[in-house]
Amino acid sequence: MKRALLIGVCIFAFATMWGQNSPMHKVPQTTPHYDRPVNFGFKGGFTSSLFLVSDLNVNGVSIKEVQNNYKIGYFGSVFMRINFERHFLQPEVSYNVNRCNITFRKPLEDDAPIGTIPAEASITSSIHSIDVPVIYGYNFIKEGPYSLAVFGGPKIRYIINKQSDIDFENFDQHNIKETLHPLNISFTLGVAVNISRIFFDFRYDLGLHNMSRRISYELPPDATGEDYGIHFSRRDNVLSFSLGVLL
Repeated sequence: MKRALLIGVCIFAFATMWGQNSPMHKVPQTTPHYDRPVNFGFKGGFTSSLFLVSDLNVNGVSIKEVQNNYKIGYFGSVFMRINFERHFLQPEVSYNVNRCNITFRKPLEDDAPIGTIPAEASITSSIHSIDVPVIYGYNFIKEGPYSLAVFGGPKIRYIINKQSDIDFENFDQHNIKETLHPLNISFTLGVAVNISRIFFDFRYDLGLHNMSRRISYELPPDATGEDYGIHFSRRDNVLSFSLGVLL
């Protein structure tokens, strides 16, 4: 009787264990985020802008040497990543504040004494914009939660002129105001490193055309000559670093 009872207990225990390990009783596993066909995420970071000024002409004199002084900006964005094997497509929407300062020496008057040191003038910009890049990326390394990718793609940029601030210092003209083209196009190149849900993103944006639309100002009373004024074109290149999370 005891032997039969022991055999029954063993059979019951074996059946219970087999049932728990049977494929019919497996608990569905959640797909890891790095293997999902679509991810969403958000990121934020810092920018450093370089304004490439060309055709700078002040009071009829062409300025050849312009000094760029980097200033830190910032941005925040949300994105969607569409994955297919080692490739991905990633549209984004971000709010950016890019800052930069350029300085140069003003041209001297024709009657300036010999040895006169030219005064310095500057343009300081704080530009607010909404950026919409669409990038294509390829993962050179993709092993579980770790990946290393390079990417590139076009970016459409809408500049908010009302929020942006551009200051002209030590110019002869008064009430100087620069208006930028609202829509601009640039190209983005970068590299990204993923560690599980966290990723680091380094990128460089190349401005593709002149972003300055017009410059208005008032001439001083003693201004003479048709060339007395301010004329220039500029593009901006932006280096950025961000930290983000995949959802």
